Amino acid sequence: MLTSTDFRGLLNQRFFQNFFPVPATNELKVGEITPDFELPDITNGKLVRLSNYRSDRPVVLAFTRIFTEKQYCPFCFPHIKALNENYEQFVQREVELLMITSTDEQQSQVVVTDLGLKIPLLCDPTCRVFRAYQVGQALGAPLPGQFVLDERGILQFKHLFSFLDHNASLETLLAAVDRLITTG
Repeated sequence: MLTSTDFRGLLNQRFFQNFFPVPATNELKVGEITPDFELPDITNGKLVRLSNYRSDRPVVLAFTRIFTEKQYCPFCFPHIKALNENYEQFVQREVELLMITSTDEQQSQVVVTDLGLKIPLLCDPTCRVFRAYQVGQALGAPLPGQFVLDERGILQFKHLFSFLDHNASLETLLAAVDRLITTG
């Protein structure tokens, strides 16, 4: 699925830094604390620090591939839409869902507006957080991955991109959250 034929802005420094394939080498293990970070939340116009959720609520991190404000990964676009359309299911469970993209702030603002995002969209144009979570990269952008953290910031579930299973489905993420809530 091609989301746009407008390729302006695609060939930038970020594209070339992420061009060559690097497989997901995520060595974070279930039961371990995850790396902290601080990124701008474009949806709500504030800075988000992951550690601020510790002792407060569980968090789902959804790393996604958006190339430019007009070009979405064909595997990630339906995933982004499904998460956005079902954001309230996470809110009702008192779980924070944070979507992370490698687009810059200006591109991310267009994405928020065009898709009507309710989900906090955090932008990481340097790909520092993508690298900290070792999701890999290919063809101009980091690869997607999803992580479910408990209220202490401890990893409870992770899903890394593969050609057979691109993104953890909405149902899979909600099931991981529900397991966390019932055992927590």
